[in-house]
Amino acid sequence: MTQDERRIYLIRALLSEEAQYKGMEIPADLQQQKRLLRALFNVRMPGAVDKEFLEIQDTYLQEETRQKGITDLSDLTPLQEGIYLWQGDITTLRCGAIVNAANSQMLGCFCPNHGCIDNAIHTYAGIQLRAACAELMEKQGHEEEPGRAKITPAFNLPCDYVLHTVGPIVSGWLTRKDKELLGSCYRSCLELAEQNDIKSVAFCCISTGEFHFPNDKAAQVAVSTVKDYKEQTNSRIEVIFNVFKDVDLQIYQNLLR
Repeated sequence: MTQDERRIYLIRALLSEEAQYKGMEIPADLQQQKRLLRALFNVRMPGAVDKEFLEIQDTYLQEETRQKGITDLSDLTPLQEGIYLWQGDITTLRCGAIVNAANSQMLGCFCPNHGCIDNAIHTYAGIQLRAACAELMEKQGHEEEPGRAKITPAFNLPCDYVLHTVGPIVSGWLTRKDKELLGSCYRSCLELAEQNDIKSVAFCCISTGEFHFPNDKAAQVAVSTVKDYKEQTNSRIEVIFNVFKDVDLQIYQNLLR
């Protein structure tokens, strides 16, 4: 099967799951096909799927990531001992675990083709990730509170695990409680990583963007919390601060250099 054939197979399989999509035409344009497939991944509720679908999906997603280019932690140079700064797509980073800025449902972003990191991670990990998160939340029996963390396999991502944490949503003035909750996100992820013998963790810019935490203040909390944790626990865990926007790159460079 070629990559094009895999994509068409996956689109048809996902369309066939919902009666409302019956008769929908698959666009001929490559990018439109990719957007349609991603949208179908995004809106699919957790549920069983046959083995053939998973095998084809896994091969497809791994090849898509390979084509984007995988960055290995060993290729990065630390700015400080055990602390790295990297600008890029976190779904292409090979390390112990990456951190997902999740919402309280913990099921991923259901908005088709949304630009958030939650959407990207769930898209390229595959439908198994939403199923794994659904199982965790069913056992918990209530929505996830800000400042905590959960762990799942990474499935089709090049990292080994995904750490899911819900950051605070800032409404109006930034408060001490907001800062404490954001710090708790970082500490909870680090503690959970070490409990699972994970040697490296890549943090995204938790709570910035749609959660409205000011970028500079969020970075200050992130760096100070990580440094305090490493000093207080004598931890040797390696931490990558992952940024996507130039503004965040500059902020972290100023803090770490």
